[in-house]
Amino acid sequence: MASEEELFANIDALLEEEPQLPPPAERARLREAAGITQARLATALKSTVQTVKNYENGRSEPKSPRLEAYQRLLNGWAAKYPAHGAPAAPAPVAAPQPAPVPDTFTGPAASAPANTTTPAQAPAAPAAPERPARPAGRPATSSRRPAAKKAAAPATDPRFPYGPLAVLDGDGSAYAVGGIVLDCPATTVVELVEWTLRESGLGAPKLNRYGKDSDPLIVLTAAAAVKLGLPERLEGHEQRRSLRLPEDHPVVKQVAKAKWQLTQRGFGPWARIYRKAQGRDRQCVQLAILSWDALDERSWPGVAEMEPADIARVLGVYATRVITPRGSTAVSGLELMTALRPPTKAVQDPTTGNWVSGYNPGSLGMEPMDPAPPEATPEHPVVVNSGWTGGFLNEEAYQWVRDVDTLSDEECTLPYAVGLDLNTAFLAAAARLVVGLSAPDHFHAPTFNPKIPGSWLADLSHIELDPRLPSPFTPDGSRPTGPAWHQTHTLAYAQELGHDVHPIEAYLRRETGAYLDPWHDRLKNAYVDTLADMGVTRDLSDTEFLAAMEHHKEKDPALAAVLAAIKATVKGGVGKLRERPQGKHYKEGEPWPALARPTWRPDIRAAVISKARVNMHRKLRNMADMTGLYPLAVLSDCVVYPSPGTSPLDFLPYAASGKPQPGAFRLGPTPGLAKLEGVQQMLWAVDLMEKGLNPARHIKGGDAVLDEGE
Repeated sequence: MASEEELFANIDALLEEEPQLPPPAERARLREAAGITQARLATALKSTVQTVKNYENGRSEPKSPRLEAYQRLLNGWAAKYPAHGAPAAPAPVAAPQPAPVPDTFTGPAASAPANTTTPAQAPAAPAAPERPARPAGRPATSSRRPAAKKAAAPATDPRFPYGPLAVLDGDGSAYAVGGIVLDCPATTVVELVEWTLRESGLGAPKLNRYGKDSDPLIVLTAAAAVKLGLPERLEGHEQRRSLRLPEDHPVVKQVAKAKWQLTQRGFGPWARIYRKAQGRDRQCVQLAILSWDALDERSWPGVAEMEPADIARVLGVYATRVITPRGSTAVSGLELMTALRPPTKAVQDPTTGNWVSGYNPGSLGMEPMDPAPPEATPEHPVVVNSGWTGGFLNEEAYQWVRDVDTLSDEECTLPYAVGLDLNTAFLAAAARLVVGLSAPDHFHAPTFNPKIPGSWLADLSHIELDPRLPSPFTPDGSRPTGPAWHQTHTLAYAQELGHDVHPIEAYLRRETGAYLDPWHDRLKNAYVDTLADMGVTRDLSDTEFLAAMEHHKEKDPALAAVLAAIKATVKGGVGKLRERPQGKHYKEGEPWPALARPTWRPDIRAAVISKARVNMHRKLRNMADMTGLYPLAVLSDCVVYPSPGTSPLDFLPYAASGKPQPGAFRLGPTPGLAKLEGVQQMLWAVDLMEKGLNPARHIKGGDAVLDEGE
């Protein structure tokens, strides 16, 4: 039992923390409710309009003393303009506050008292009722690790006091984030959906002021699935993740009878059950069924085999830092783009004065857009219906092996091969990446402009480059043989190398923007923060970094799974931008479901990969200039060098001061920087490439998602 002194010390520590601001969207709502413009608020805070915008879209946070002033203002507005459905003033005696949703992977010690929470049938902002003790022998969480030091938690949305999701077990225990356990009385899927929306207190606020709140996620264990009338496994001749319950299954009939609907994906491993929204309130619940392989082992290593409480903690960290999962990590990566750049916003009709839905600048809009023929795939209707024979854009990741004839005697005598793997190289390439937002226009003999995103037909075969390096203009590193389609970054790099570029024709986009910026920023922060929780921080020296990376996955397998999911979200999201048709019954020239999405944008995918490949070549060239070293092979974001020792410290360039040389490969946890990678898998990839096979399709965890998505 804690002493009074210990309890008061803990409370004092909380009081000394910096004030917690409401979520960015709520800051904007309060300001608009008060009728104050961003310019007027900026004047009051002695700041700039852009800074206020950053506060309201989550790009930055105020510092003292502006933080306290802003907090005081928001508190005053909150008292005057409460959120929709919330009382204007709290009752004198309030129920105990729910536990905040942590933004780090932390949890109570195994010896903590086991409690259960039964949420009341409450209004829009439910308060946390008292929690009776659970029966003996039934812990609230199965974690056996000691409690870790908790970071400052973000402000909890009062509408969703128990976080974004819960894992439901067969005994009715729903494990939410923060060690909370809810009692779920549902015995059917319909009852589960209604309990989730009316009583659970689950969900997450929108990531952009013009977006939508995240639907609550309920993850079902095998026992819970059976209890609700679902089969424990989905069996069939196809992969389970592509299977669905038949339309005449009793559970599907129950859902339809209760006037609920399923999306076109049907009732599969990721089932979304919804009704038409009533006003601003969405009525939708996302289900994920563990025993139906909802959590792919490649993206969520080991998670499906964890205890329910630990699954909730892993998914909770991901949901807090990235997005509430809505399907595979590839699907979540694409959904995150839309959540951060909603296609529409409320605009005022000048003729009627009414507020209507209008285009949100910087987004991809609501309607899908046909690609230029060279940006499409051979089976795309644009290609088949037009009879296009002019070739296609071939911007892919590197798969290159150096010709043995170019190896020197000195290189052959070096005893080791060391692999350097760039941290989320494709995420780094998305930073400040300008892409097209409008439809492509066709031009003949245009003057090349490196600031205009698009596809250019140009002949780069005349450019002479060092044969010990891969060509930056082709994925296999070979020299171009004639005119070919290239993305803007590829031609811009040819100019950077000092060569004239004279395009023959081009498909260019007039409206442009850094569409992926917020996507990059959120995923970068999630990646860096998760690595920091595992002891890999930015302030480590290179020697300390290598030591920390050697055992970081063993230190906390659960956080290692979160890290793997973040990386899969990046690659899968990029791959989904050019999702190919799936299924053996597809006929060439027919549209497939992915084409109906505004986010089916192969040109954006090509821009990301082109920039990543160019970035890789620039580092390879700088390494050769600084050290005289040339790579043995490059596969996607991994490069292998001959080395006198087993560590990259044996060959990376350092200044006399001991600091890494800029421009070459550098070690570190930030996206785009390198880490040590074992070469066994890389050498296997080299062997596959020499046999004419694609390593990405044969190596577990490879970059196949960049080819087609999931």
